[in-house]
Amino acid sequence: MTGGSALSLRRFLRSAGFAWAGVRHAYRSQPNFRIECWAAALALGLTAVLGAPLAPILLTCALVLSLELLNTALEAVVDLVSPELHPLAKVAKDAAAAAVLLASLGALGVGAAVLGPPLLGVLRGGLP
Repeated sequence: MTGGSALSLRRFLRSAGFAWAGVRHAYRSQPNFRIECWAAALALGLTAVLGAPLAPILLTCALVLSLELLNTALEAVVDLVSPELHPLAKVAKDAAAAAVLLASLGALGVGAAVLGPPLLGVLRGGLP
């Protein structure tokens, strides 16, 4: 067996480095990913300030960002294998974009449900 143990710290750090390279590439090249990162930071900051439950906000942020990364990867692969316009390439790209859109709409719903009540309390003069 080559490459060492699957539980090797060195192997994990190498894999994590590749993953962060993907995140950096998406942040630099994808305007929607940048917007979603800042929206996630805002949502998480608001969650902390309001003392709202972290788990649902964290999970929905992770879902949207993960799907955007998958969308970016799928677009790159489709462009590689089908540089010319093709109806199936369009279907693949549109479906991946739709997944991000649906997750984003779901995240807005979760944000409204979790952050709405404490935010309304603050806006009405109460403290979180």
